[in-house]
Amino acid sequence: MVLVDDFGREVTGVRISLTDRCNFDCVYCHNEGLGDTRGPMDASDAEMSADDVVRFLEVVEEYGVEKVKFTGGEPMLRADLEEIIRRTPDSMETSLTTNGTFLGDRAEDLVAAGLDRVNVSQDALDPEAFAQITKSGAYDKVMEGAKAAVDAGLTPVKLNMVVFTKTAGHVEEMVEYVAENEGLQLQLIQYMPELTGRPEWNIDIERVHRWLADLADEVEVRDMHHRRRYYVGKGMVEIVDPVENPEFCANCHRVRVTHEGYLKGCLNRNDDLRPMGEMTRADIRETFEAVVENRVPYYGEYLVRDGDDGWTINEEYIGA
Repeated sequence: MVLVDDFGREVTGVRISLTDRCNFDCVYCHNEGLGDTRGPMDASDAEMSADDVVRFLEVVEEYGVEKVKFTGGEPMLRADLEEIIRRTPDSMETSLTTNGTFLGDRAEDLVAAGLDRVNVSQDALDPEAFAQITKSGAYDKVMEGAKAAVDAGLTPVKLNMVVFTKTAGHVEEMVEYVAENEGLQLQLIQYMPELTGRPEWNIDIERVHRWLADLADEVEVRDMHHRRRYYVGKGMVEIVDPVENPEFCANCHRVRVTHEGYLKGCLNRNDDLRPMGEMTRADIRETFEAVVENRVPYYGEYLVRDGDDGWTINEEYIGA
């Protein structure tokens, strides 16, 4: 029985943060603090255990959830990642978003465990620019990780690039790279200034759309979100542009789970968190049903237009 919220959106996927720790400190990230980043290790006391994660997935499978994406922080800081993927219900498509640092050593094991897809964060092909953006010297490791993912059969490997003032000058090179290397796709992700508090870093994403439209051999519009895909050479470039886009939010089919075991209906909100109690199956069912029942589109419902054509929080949801 697939659950449907009050806006007619079926929930068919979940996005699970396995940790808030990360060995990068990207300038556009809205998380605070790196935590313990010595390398893959056991779950901390503040993080869901592998048993908790698997129990949650087994419960939401009953509600027709078909896809799970594991994220962080950096999910590969969890030493039990392969175990979690191996124990994920067979009915679910399993994907991972990672900065790629540890992917070179673990890609084959992840595939053997049952991983279907991987997204690798890659904001520039220039090592110096990469270091400035990520506050990391792991450029070579990330490049090796993406190649290892392709070699392990996790194709197409999606490279995630956040587009803002510090990366815009590197977009052309990244598109050329994907066009020339089979097995890769590029996701250009619109910068969300309201999550970082740096609106001056924003750029007009429509300029990127127009440039790609002139460059592409073929342009496709997806049913979901009406996202545009641009086929260039051997690669494909897709722009993920949720900002000020009610249509994007109207087609959201995911519920989010924090590393601490809280459920929330929207990635961009932290005022709708619901704990899953002791994470018994009954607790999970009750909380999951409540979150779906109360989830609302971020743009167009939680945020609404004010008199100056800006966005303001809908008073109906303040304190909700």
